[in-house]
Amino acid sequence: MHRKRFLSLMAVLPLLKTARGVEKLLHHPNALAESDKMPVFFVGHQDFSLSPHITPFTQCLRDMGSSVKPTAILVISAHWLTLGNTYVNISEKFDTPEYPAHGAPQTAALIKTLAHVSDEPARDLDHGAWSVLRHLAPNADIPVLEMSIDMEMPLDQHYQLARQLSALRRRGVLIVGSGNIVHNLELTALRFWTEKPFDWALEFESWARSRIENRDLSGLFQYYKLGKVARYAVPTMDHYLPMLYCMSLCDPGEPIVFTHEEVVKGMAFTCFRVG
Repeated sequence: MHRKRFLSLMAVLPLLKTARGVEKLLHHPNALAESDKMPVFFVGHQDFSLSPHITPFTQCLRDMGSSVKPTAILVISAHWLTLGNTYVNISEKFDTPEYPAHGAPQTAALIKTLAHVSDEPARDLDHGAWSVLRHLAPNADIPVLEMSIDMEMPLDQHYQLARQLSALRRRGVLIVGSGNIVHNLELTALRFWTEKPFDWALEFESWARSRIENRDLSGLFQYYKLGKVARYAVPTMDHYLPMLYCMSLCDPGEPIVFTHEEVVKGMAFTCFRVG
């Protein structure tokens, strides 16, 4: 996509999509109660152990979670990928031993109204969701749901979808992106003798952090222009896209705070909060 066309989309789409979404939400028969604007969390997930460990990373997640009281949590996870359509799970309860939470079908219905996505009634939480939820909301007493990432969707449409979801923030819904800004498992596995990060991993994470701080959404979407460093850091977009969703949900003037910064081998576990 040409840069001029991309920037024009960035400027126009919030006005076209968000206002329409808010209107639908306010008139929906099952509308959630209006609330103060919820933040958005991006989490670079890493703890998939059977028993949750308390580390500086997981303590960061617990601190993030204790700062909010959402009515529901929507997770956009790098581990639910679909082709040709976007889905939300509408389960009443999940059969996930690691995190026995209730579902949020009411929130799922609102997402379907806002964004015209499809529902998936028989899908449990994946490890990109439960591994962070058990720290963000350790009592498992907040309804949760996930939305899939359509890997066939063009990047500008991911932005549009995020903007359609932004109305949920004023209905008590905490939106959590679960992925990794840098995610190269193959090269990480090869460096088994040390935890030292690759130079390209440090370079890309630093570049992305700077773009996030400066709200350079166009630059983040066009990360591939970094060439070889980007190809190593983002060999596939599945773990990078949740971060793009979180940044697309950032409104003008909202603060962005990094809550954890860590790069190990070819992985970044950077976390931040929008709002």
